[in-house]
Amino acid sequence: MERAFLDANVLFSAACDPSCRLLELWQLADVELVASAYVAAEAYHNVSAKCPHRMKALHRLLATVKLVIKTGARVLPPGLVLPAKDLPVMEAALACDADVLLTGDKHFSRYFGRVIGGTLVLRPGDYLRMRQRR
Repeated sequence: MERAFLDANVLFSAACDPSCRLLELWQLADVELVASAYVAAEAYHNVSAKCPHRMKALHRLLATVKLVIKTGARVLPPGLVLPAKDLPVMEAALACDADVLLTGDKHFSRYFGRVIGGTLVLRPGDYLRMRQRR
């Protein structure tokens, strides 16, 4: 089973747009969706601020995502350049041995399509297209 770590922007988009293609992630039978408490908190904050009427949708989505509370100290690969707020996302994805980190965050753009510490960084749409080709 493949483990896909979801960034807060993926959770936000899936919760706030009921017609969002990202909801297909929740239909993949052979993929374990994972997020950290840090990511979940950011998603809750953003949904409550920007589309509070979709809080229940976010709650339903997160109920089916494995939350990693303690990610443990994991040394990030040398040369990794990310803003401080994004480091816990990468650390959590690596610590839970995610096969793929799904994010739309522009700060990760230089890493899209690259494997960082054993985790492939992809935009969620690219991941879904890749899965369709399998």
